[in-house]
Amino acid sequence: MIKAILVFNNHGKPRMSKFYQYFNEDMQQQIIKETFQLVSKRDDNVCNFLEGGSLIGGSDYKLIYRHYATLYFVFCVDSSESELGILDLIQVFVETLDKCFENVCELDLIFHVDKALVPWVGFAGAVGVYHLVEQRWRELRGIRRESRQHVCCGGQ
Repeated sequence: MIKAILVFNNHGKPRMSKFYQYFNEDMQQQIIKETFQLVSKRDDNVCNFLEGGSLIGGSDYKLIYRHYATLYFVFCVDSSESELGILDLIQVFVETLDKCFENVCELDLIFHVDKALVPWVGFAGAVGVYHLVEQRWRELRGIRRESRQHVCCGGQ
């Protein structure tokens, strides 16, 4: 089961987060900070799985992450999830964002967080909803196309 999805930049600034277990806002910020410290100090040539931080569940949970350009995509999961399956899910998530925003960058996540699909990646924290991500991408693609026409045509 997915416990949290975190996206933060190279400086530890959170760009998106979705917690599937209740934590108050202060605890969420501490979890993001601890997770950033754990993930950012690792070399690029090491495994993308590590034991969860003490605040999010310790050895009972795993942090599975990918680092793309200036962003870290981190999933905190319990031991029932496949590490490779979650890495694949991160890849699908990033590819979908890339298609949705046409070369996604950090600014897209800042200014269009409502379109960034976090609620669609995990349904109540369970994996296995790839088709929902693709469906949501198609919906957003239509919205994006309409908004671009609106801007290009001077609102006509």
